[in-house]
Amino acid sequence: MAKCGKISIIGAGNVGASLAQRVAEDCHSAIVLVDVIDGLPQGKALDISQSAPIVGFSSSVSGSNDYADTAASDIVVITAGIGRKPGMTRDELIHTNKKILSDVTHNVVEHSPNCTIVVVTNPVDAMTYLAHHVSGFSRNSVIGLSGVLDGARLGSFMIEELKVLPSEVETMVIGEHGQYMVVLPRLCKAKGKALTELLPAQRVHELVTRTIGGGAEIVSLLKMDSAYYAPSAAAARMVKAIALDEKAVMPCSAVLEGEYGLKDVALGVPVRLGEGGIEEIISLDLDDEEKTVLAEAATAVQKTIDIMKLGLWE
Repeated sequence: MAKCGKISIIGAGNVGASLAQRVAEDCHSAIVLVDVIDGLPQGKALDISQSAPIVGFSSSVSGSNDYADTAASDIVVITAGIGRKPGMTRDELIHTNKKILSDVTHNVVEHSPNCTIVVVTNPVDAMTYLAHHVSGFSRNSVIGLSGVLDGARLGSFMIEELKVLPSEVETMVIGEHGQYMVVLPRLCKAKGKALTELLPAQRVHELVTRTIGGGAEIVSLLKMDSAYYAPSAAAARMVKAIALDEKAVMPCSAVLEGEYGLKDVALGVPVRLGEGGIEEIISLDLDDEEKTVLAEAATAVQKTIDIMKLGLWE
């Protein structure tokens, strides 16, 4: 089992706890699960630890209410924040989650000044931008969960529709992690063939629409909760790529500084993840229509960032 260093997860809710379990099983790590609720991270960490003799992992998993226990983490994943409820837009999350994420980021920087931060808290693009601003870290060291999850949702629909194996599916979803995500069907493939060649345009449109509403669909079914199995799997995939220096290319939310003609905004784009966090931002050859919708996505995220700026970042 590969060694992944020390990984701290802030927020012991469904996503954070599921992520801790996935990382524990996939890597040899020292994992610290942190939450403000007394007993919650300790109990979940103990429960995960007791699965080790069954599953056979060698990671250590501990729970804490004290950021001091996260000191010298290599990677810190922030899942803390309120979840989206039925009828709630991602932007409506911002007022509470802005303060939560700012407080968490200050504590992370104090105890792990050399870590890479992975942001899961929604609305994730704006929160990634906020974490970058508050931390003072380079943009390479602050990454948001976006297209890995969105692409997985589309991939699951493709597997069902085309009766192919997961290993035979490739997807590419960029833009905002939300209503303004940009699905690129011509770059989504099954057995090497583009989705646009495999299905009629109307059916492709239907799959794209379902992907865009993927999170909301789950919320509507669960009623009082939101997705966490796929989000935790997506975050774990990012953590592994960074911890093992895989140089893997995947779409993540990154702060742009001129790429795709956009700047001063965080947006989902393909990046190369390795030991240095974001080691390269990959430039896709987009057509005019794709450039237009990506710019619209950036505008949507920028509006949320502007709302946060009105609060002087607190």
